[in-house]
Amino acid sequence: MEEDQIYSVIGEEGFERLVAAFYRQVPHDEILGPMYPAQDFAGAEQRLRDFLIFRFGGPQRYIEQRGHPRLRQRHAPFPVDDAARDRWVKLMTAALSEANLPAEVDEVLRAFFASTATFLKNRAGDHLKLSP
Repeated sequence: MEEDQIYSVIGEEGFERLVAAFYRQVPHDEILGPMYPAQDFAGAEQRLRDFLIFRFGGPQRYIEQRGHPRLRQRHAPFPVDDAARDRWVKLMTAALSEANLPAEVDEVLRAFFASTATFLKNRAGDHLKLSP
């Protein structure tokens, strides 16, 4: 399946299920939870949902509201190390399982999330260690 066909298969509702399943986990996660301002979980959820919809062939709300994604720049303030990357992928993998999307969609999204999470790493090692 081509990436730009995913929206036509799962629509807005599929992305809503996926992103909601992901963000239900984040506030209670000891690695990812502290990276999000408590008052902005709803905003973060909307931004991720709109980005994914745009990225996978849907309406361009994300671009219209936020401009070019600039993912590395937008994530630069957050300590994305191996532990954070692995946890993000773990929570998104659980969200994919919960969302129960068609197998061909699930396969493409899992690959995208793993590669993008690696691309967004901006710290080496364990983010909980303090440097001297």
